[in-house]
Amino acid sequence: MKMLATFNVNGRDYDTVIEPHMTLADVLRDKLRLTGTKRACTAGNCGACTVLADEDPICSCITLAVLARDKRIETVEGLAAPGGALSPLQDAFVKNNAAQCGFCTAGMLMTAQAQLRDNPRPTREEVKQSISGNICRCTGYVKIVDAIMQAAEEIQAAEGA
Repeated sequence: MKMLATFNVNGRDYDTVIEPHMTLADVLRDKLRLTGTKRACTAGNCGACTVLADEDPICSCITLAVLARDKRIETVEGLAAPGGALSPLQDAFVKNNAAQCGFCTAGMLMTAQAQLRDNPRPTREEVKQSISGNICRCTGYVKIVDAIMQAAEEIQAAEGA
């Protein structure tokens, strides 16, 4: 049974037809063409599909789309400024070479975004714990943690903290 659904993604409303079995990742990638969100394990184990729903990280590959209709969804496409300037977090990932193949990057960024909202002054251990649900097979995590720590420092400096 198909149904019309409205999704608020990155501050914009999208109307699309969905089926009850579709996941949020299906809708984002296939219906809305927001392909930054990756499908990898399709079981919620790797974190590549992480998006924010009402500011909380969720695995979009195991979240039924119908359950996400009333939430504010943020994807990696929503991190950059409207003019395309990278966010401090994205910029820190670039400067620290925190992405190699890039497959896990969107999920890492979204997880880190949520952490920095909740805890703008994390310790290295807190950052490691926060991203522990995101699997990266390329970087060994050191550069990712470095990038998140640098972003936290830059955000604090910009806010005058």
